[in-house]
Amino acid sequence: MTQHEHKLKIFTCQASRYLAEKIAERLDAPLGDAELIKFKDGEFQPSFNESVRGATVFIVQSTFPPTDNLFELLLMIDAARRASAYKVIAVIPYFGWARQDRKDRPRVPISAKLVANLLQASGCDRVMTMDLHADQLQGFFDIPVDHLYASGMFLKYINALHLPELAIASPDIGGAKRANIYASRLGAPLIICHKSRKKPNEVASMTAIGDVEGKNVVIIDDMVDTAGTITRCANMLMDLGAMSVRAVCTHPVLSGDAIEKINASALTEFVITDTLPLHGTEEQLRKFHVLSAADLFADIISKVYNFVPISESFVY
Repeated sequence: MTQHEHKLKIFTCQASRYLAEKIAERLDAPLGDAELIKFKDGEFQPSFNESVRGATVFIVQSTFPPTDNLFELLLMIDAARRASAYKVIAVIPYFGWARQDRKDRPRVPISAKLVANLLQASGCDRVMTMDLHADQLQGFFDIPVDHLYASGMFLKYINALHLPELAIASPDIGGAKRANIYASRLGAPLIICHKSRKKPNEVASMTAIGDVEGKNVVIIDDMVDTAGTITRCANMLMDLGAMSVRAVCTHPVLSGDAIEKINASALTEFVITDTLPLHGTEEQLRKFHVLSAADLFADIISKVYNFVPISESFVY
């Protein structure tokens, strides 16, 4: 790594330490010394146990619930700014609240915009994230946003499977653009699953558009929360004559009994990244295959720190 006047320092908040350690290892840099002091009333205070004066500080934290994870990141950014860091860059592998990116009914917040405002108000100079729920969220920021894609990792993995009669599926209309890019890159036909909901997190009905019979189908999604949609889609595709169904998902939110639903479904394999921590026994996670995002984030961190062009890294 090229050395210049601004030192590179990698820190992490509590929830993403497992990923930050991998990123620091790839960069051949030590993980910075920081701690979180917790008070009896539930308040907490992060602190740096080493100087960050004049340093380019990268703070790794995915902002999944509870809200403490987001607030810890904001406090860390504020602490680095007040400790005279040269630049403070938030590395947010999973950008929480991204689904609330518009007013889809009266009298609701645009939470993703509020989170962007909070990050900027805390003193953040730049944001790195991966597979935002909607690309246009980058426009909520008035600071640079490096929006990385997991597609490079997933395409390489899918190619290595050498599946005959491969087809790519989107679990809903909203993900059709993402799935179509995969289908084009792999030279495979596209299947679109259309769902209707009666209420959030509950699918009422689902149909498939495209040729399913005799295909080895790979479902592409950016995140899986309750796993209701993706498991219902997998079961439907098998009922329609698919030979096998796999799913590829960047962010494994996996709320409630999502893991149980995946294991009970027709899915042969569930391929994810480590932007979020995965909890469960070996038996519970038997269908899961994890690809690490550490190499990609380490590469972009190195390029940003050394002022190397990064445009070629943003090919979907």
